Amino acid sequence: MNKNKKNAADEVNEARKMLKEAGLRSTPARISVINALKRSSKPQTHAQLADELVPLGFDKATVFRNLTDLAEAELVLRTELGDHVWRFELRDPKHDRSSHPHFVCVDCGSVSCIDDMALPSPTVRRHLNIARISEVLVKGHCGVCDASRATRH
Repeated sequence: MNKNKKNAADEVNEARKMLKEAGLRSTPARISVINALKRSSKPQTHAQLADELVPLGFDKATVFRNLTDLAEAELVLRTELGDHVWRFELRDPKHDRSSHPHFVCVDCGSVSCIDDMALPSPTVRRHLNIARISEVLVKGHCGVCDASRATRH
């Protein structure tokens, strides 16, 4: 068996295991949504995932329904980053949601994960009477937009 086929089979088996542990049936659509999110380096909108999965035979409603099911099963995080568009990413079981902030460019709308940003310690959170942080969002100008803006002025 060649390496690509073995990797594809491993990806499918990993997705099946995740679904089984969450109490969900393994369907081709769910497996495809999980694997598309695994391949992504940043949160994806429903439209972005549909663009990738519709050519494979899944309709937009199926993609959305499966994103919703995966979010309800807590396999996928659903995040709204201030622009009224839901974005989805696989939940990292090693990190709670409050330790995974995002950066949103206010010019182009690009979204990036910030994995190594220090957040307030549990002691600081208790002192400020913060029970739980559900989302950390940093807004600003990405490097591309900032450089473009500098050349216009």
